[in-house]
Amino acid sequence: MPQQAWTDKQERQYQHIKESELERGRSEEKAEEIAARTVNKQRREAGETQNTTTQGTGNPNTALEERSKQELLNRAQELNIDGRSKMSKNELIEAIRDRQS
Repeated sequence: MPQQAWTDKQERQYQHIKESELERGRSEEKAEEIAARTVNKQRREAGETQNTTTQGTGNPNTALEERSKQELLNRAQELNIDGRSKMSKNELIEAIRDRQS
C-alpha cells in the first residue's frame, strides 16, 4: 500500500507502524490500513495534500460531538437517515443516536 508521493521517511514510518500493528495481533490488511491512514493524516496536517475532507465516519471510540460534520454526514448516510443534508451538526447527532438505539 505504500504511496508514490510518500518520502523515504514516510515510507519507513509506514513500515514501522505496520510492523507494530502486526505485533499487536492485527491482520495484515488492517495493519496496512492503520499505517497508511496514519501517514496520510500527518501529510494532510502538514499541508502536503489538498484533500482535507474525510471520507470516513470517524473513530467509533470518539464521541459524536467530537466528530466533524462531514464524518456525521457519512455515518448518517450509512444509516440511511433521510434529510441528512439539511441537518445541523446537533440534528445529525440526535438522528444518529435515535437510529443506533
